Amino acid sequence: MAAEILSFGCRLNAFESEVIRGHARDAGLDDAVIVNTCAVTQQAERQARQAIRRARREHPGARLIVTGCAAQIDPEAYAAMPEVDLVLGNDEKLKRESYDGIARADSARIQVADIMTLTETAAHLIDGFDGRARAFIEVQQGCDHRCTFCIIPFGRGNSRSVPVGEIVRQAERLTAAGYRELVLTGVDITGFGGDLPGKPSLGQLCRRLLALVPGLARLRLSSLDPVEIDDALWRLIADEQRLMPHLHLSIQAGDDLILKRMKRRHSRDDALAACRRARLLRPGIALGADMIAGFPTEDEAIFGRSLALVEEAGLDYLHVFPFSARPGTPASRMPLLAGPVVKERAARLRDAGKAATARALAARVDTTALVLVEQASNEDGNFGHSEHYAPVRFTGEAVIGGIAPVVITAATPGALAGHAA
Repeated sequence: MAAEILSFGCRLNAFESEVIRGHARDAGLDDAVIVNTCAVTQQAERQARQAIRRARREHPGARLIVTGCAAQIDPEAYAAMPEVDLVLGNDEKLKRESYDGIARADSARIQVADIMTLTETAAHLIDGFDGRARAFIEVQQGCDHRCTFCIIPFGRGNSRSVPVGEIVRQAERLTAAGYRELVLTGVDITGFGGDLPGKPSLGQLCRRLLALVPGLARLRLSSLDPVEIDDALWRLIADEQRLMPHLHLSIQAGDDLILKRMKRRHSRDDALAACRRARLLRPGIALGADMIAGFPTEDEAIFGRSLALVEEAGLDYLHVFPFSARPGTPASRMPLLAGPVVKERAARLRDAGKAATARALAARVDTTALVLVEQASNEDGNFGHSEHYAPVRFTGEAVIGGIAPVVITAATPGALAGHAA
């Protein structure tokens, strides 16, 4: 059997898990279980630890390898788990020689270098994504910002961009393999290009990618910093139909004092302005946001401004994170809120997000959506996401990986419903 890869967290980890899969296969590591961890919250680490213990129970004779951000930040803690055979850092996990050494059984138990010493990131060519209808392309690694709540730069290092030509080559390869939709991903993709010759922006990258890969039907972007969207990208949002009408913004809070304490680069007005501009340039665009509930020093009035932002910005959905104090970050040393308060505010923010999603989905009824088919079944119906990234369940003929025109007839809780046109 092939190595089993358990991937947690972001789309970048999903991309890297496919790189890992290829290296493990080429090295002959058929008996391995590789856990690619996330460290963004304490809950993410708990899930990884649970998966490690479960994997050992289910595969008692396998070599169990742990990697990813949590392993990079605290390798000794994972090496101390009796279930774990070996720990790889975030740089080491992407190198073929790491897996060759494991196959020869001559590897150190902990292989984790100082991620902060890295100044560039290599391109990794892959042919596809196991069980996925869309494909991800890594455009950069790491982050030069130091938000007070975030531990990820210590797991990923400073921002490092993949050269434009290598990104185009990967897009050509995936498009030739049949993928109709590609998602550009990284830790801070609006930081793309600052370390490359000529300092190309994210928008310039997208424009070149769409021009040089005419077979690419749909291009989508992962999370964007609202004040770092460059002019070239705004022009594409307005004019380029192959760039999907869907932006996910890293907003985090709706109060200026909290945003300053988070050390974010934008204000409340900046976030609102970005949303207004997006809707003006691309009427009907879907807007989502990451939001943190219960940040240290947040009182009820401050939280109310975050809650109000959802409607003021016209957001369509939210990814809500209860504040998680990460040891080593400045926010972990600020006055913390009681756990039940954080939990209650996160629930209220999620409720606001659900109400926003319900309104957004209802507005799509009696339209025709172009759905990337992710599941196709004559018995259970088909499923996929529209160009606005709305989940859609529909009946009729469909092929996984294809793009199906779907007449939307109803909005159910959390999804649209319809039939193939």
